[in-house]
Amino acid sequence: MSPATLLPVTAIVLFGHGSRDPLWRQPMDAVASRIREIDPQARVVCAFLELTKPDLLEAVDTVVADGATLVTVLPMFLGVGRHAREDLPVLLADLRQRHQGVEFVLQPAVGEDRRLTDLLAHMALG
Repeated sequence: MSPATLLPVTAIVLFGHGSRDPLWRQPMDAVASRIREIDPQARVVCAFLELTKPDLLEAVDTVVADGATLVTVLPMFLGVGRHAREDLPVLLADLRQRHQGVEFVLQPAVGEDRRLTDLLAHMALG
């Protein structure tokens, strides 16, 4: 296989706000674990905007150092507030500049996905 036909090495970054409470990150870690259960080959890490490590820069540096050439960022925000609208695009622009040979894909925030809102509605209904 020639280098031009090699498939990209993909990494998934679950990106959340962060908290001083160490238990806060457990649901995100559970999603990462579930991804690995579904696809044992998946490269997935969690990253946080503030108060929790690693931050997005550290997480992306790690997956790129491990060979990722395609990084998908999934914002784990229910609401699309300032962090998702303003902070994250700036961080992604910085990452694209820092890792120019890497393709970055920014997914919509999880709260914008109809499947999640449907699931939450069904949970509320019992």
